[in-house]
Amino acid sequence: MAGDPVPRLPPLLEAVLSVGSELELRTTLQRIVDGAAELTGARYATLGPADPGQDGLTEIRTGEPPPAAPAGAPDAPVPDAPIPDAPVLDVPILVDDEPFGRLRLAGKRGGGPFTAEDEQLLRVLATQAGTAIGNARLYEAARQRERWIEGAAAVTTALLSGESAEDALATVAERARLLADAAAGVILQPTPEGGMEIVTASAYDDPGDLVGTTIAPGSPVLEQLLGGEPVFIEDSATDPRMTTHVRHRFGPSMMLPLQAEGQLIGTLALPRRRGDRPYTAVERRLAGQFASQAALALVLAGARHGRERLAVYEDRDRIARDLHDLVVQRLFATGMMLQAARRRARVPVVSDLLSRAVDELESTVQEVRTAIFALQQQPAEAPATLRGRVLRETAGAAAVLGFPASTRFLGPVDSLVPERTAGHLLTALRRALATATRRPDVTRLTVTVDTTATLPNGRPAVRLTVHTDNHPPTTWQAPL
Repeated sequence: MAGDPVPRLPPLLEAVLSVGSELELRTTLQRIVDGAAELTGARYATLGPADPGQDGLTEIRTGEPPPAAPAGAPDAPVPDAPIPDAPVLDVPILVDDEPFGRLRLAGKRGGGPFTAEDEQLLRVLATQAGTAIGNARLYEAARQRERWIEGAAAVTTALLSGESAEDALATVAERARLLADAAAGVILQPTPEGGMEIVTASAYDDPGDLVGTTIAPGSPVLEQLLGGEPVFIEDSATDPRMTTHVRHRFGPSMMLPLQAEGQLIGTLALPRRRGDRPYTAVERRLAGQFASQAALALVLAGARHGRERLAVYEDRDRIARDLHDLVVQRLFATGMMLQAARRRARVPVVSDLLSRAVDELESTVQEVRTAIFALQQQPAEAPATLRGRVLRETAGAAAVLGFPASTRFLGPVDSLVPERTAGHLLTALRRALATATRRPDVTRLTVTVDTTATLPNGRPAVRLTVHTDNHPPTTWQAPL
């Protein structure tokens, strides 16, 4: 019987086995198209997904398209209606009873139309293709899920290993970019003005011009981002919601909230290049789960750093208390005993030695008190008091000189010196320290801020003295 498909059963089995032997979705679709063309003798075959965004796929094709249609005919190479002299065969592919796409063939080799046998073979292949596509989808989803889970675990481990806040954000952006196969991974955080700013960026190219890019208040997408809602963009360059100056570079994008325990840390944006495939529903879901876990890890890492800083502050407070309660008191008591011994001393030389010892002890007490004050300051914050600012300037000069400087404060410096006078004092201090650091033979630096000084007219004053060995001291003073 001429229409009996049995003589062509081995090629059909070969095509079915070839389709079902692959788990990667794109390769599976290409084998379906190739097998359909070979099985039916078609010169051209395409498989067009019904929803390209679901799997991130575009049309799969093989062979050369048939000649263009005559004037007035449809322009598509494989139209819904047959083109004269170009036979067309069209069958649907269903996956779990849902339309996946259509398999279309055109141009029978050797001429002539497609036969009922060709259509029957193609429908058998399409049925098996639906099963193979379903399996490939499951495999692809499982593989993607595994990659995203491993990436989230790696990010959590990295964040809890003690990275700084800036490095932690960079880790999240970099890992997410790689997992999503995105052109860039950026993190935006709210600004005081009510907008959002890119604070961290990871890209294949130099991301320097991305950092600092701001979404101004009033942007259509801003309300969603600040509200912790995900935003999915088909084409960043043409979407009216996108207003940044870098949007023209990118195509599909997803912007995911970094939110945990009611706290919005920022937004993770993963734009792809223009023309790249759109994000699938699976990729959007997995990326959202990654962002949630990364946000939780950021919160936990921040809490851990906070506990570590608190422990450091507690240690500094304990050391400061010990210095005050033990060392300063003992030094003070020793100085009192030396003063009593000096008054009883009969030999002038001994009396002079005791006087110098008392002076050294007083200087030591002043330096210890300065150290106590420095320990009580929070190192991560800029000092607000005059004492703290003087110590910061002196520490900077000491780093250049290569040895610690001696800093003394006499009187209630922070309460007596007005802010305007403090600014002039710091300016004079910077100049004196700059001069000291340029001297090649300096081995000792002493800075004294004295609020017990007086001017020649008897008016109270603050006096700054910067002294280096082998050089006359630099002095600045102002009335209080």
